[in-house]
This record gives sequence, C-alpha cells and structure tokens, in this order.
Amino acid sequence: MGKNCHDEVSGAGNSCVLDVVLAIDEAQDNVVDNHCDISCAQSIRDLVSPATANGLDTVPFILYDKKGKPFKGYGAEVKSHGGPARFECFSSFIFRVNDVDEDTGCAVLELLVFDDDEHACGDPCEQLDNEQVSDLERTGICITVDLNCFCAITCLPAVSVL
Repeated sequence: MGKNCHDEVSGAGNSCVLDVVLAIDEAQDNVVDNHCDISCAQSIRDLVSPATANGLDTVPFILYDKKGKPFKGYGAEVKSHGGPARFECFSSFIFRVNDVDEDTGCAVLELLVFDDDEHACGDPCEQLDNEQVSDLERTGICITVDLNCFCAITCLPAVSVL
C-alpha cells in the first residue's frame, strides 16, 4: 500500500479510513447496485462503445486531509435545457462510496448534495445544517480518490438516497 499520513508518525501501513470505507462499500453492495452516471470509466465506455427492509442504502461520509481540513469534491455534468449544452458544476463535502480497490487504496466516490443546492458552502456543517434528510440526493458525479491521502472520516447516519 502507498505511503499515508500514518507512515510519517508510526511507520504503520494500515489506513483506518480505508478500512471504514471498505466496510461501508461492502455493506452497501449487499443492498444496492452501485453505478456512476458520470465518471472516468463511464466516459471511456461512452467513447469506445455505441435495500433492505428499512429502505436505507447509503452511509454518507466526510473525509479530512492530513491537516485535518474537510475535503470538498468537485464535478460537473452537461445540461442543455433546450439550448446549447453547458456545464453545471457541483461541489460537496458529502460522499457515497461506489467502489474501492483494496490493493491500491483508490476509491470511486459519488458527490451527494441537497435538492436544489448544487454548491457546498465553506464547511460541512454549513452544507448540512437545517437540511432535510430526505432532500439528500445522488448526483451521479463520481471522483476517484486515494484513500491513503486522508487521515479522518466522519460517517453520517445511514440514509436512503436512491
């Protein structure tokens, strides 16, 4: 596994963030199929080729970098709205894991946003505060990250976002 924030302090090679995200990924795989509408893999495929009883399906989470700052992800989709195609940008501190490569520590994370709120504020609490849980939604926009680059994770309560 690659160098992570724990290597410099203790020489350990394990990543507790990776372990938690792997556990979330495994649990989510048992209740729903993961898919990303927008990701590098989907773009390449497009280029080269013509729940459980309680209803919960996702463990949203927030990641923190080596300095303890919350990580904000960015992505965009293309919208035409009847006119010329335009990019619509999204940002979020809240993620849903869609896939994890245990060997490399890389993960595909989907940005989660609140209905009609495509842009995250300055910190996760601003994004979350006073929002209705039922308004949290999947964007279909995925980013690939190296989980070894993060030193902390905050898991939010399990929700349904399908």
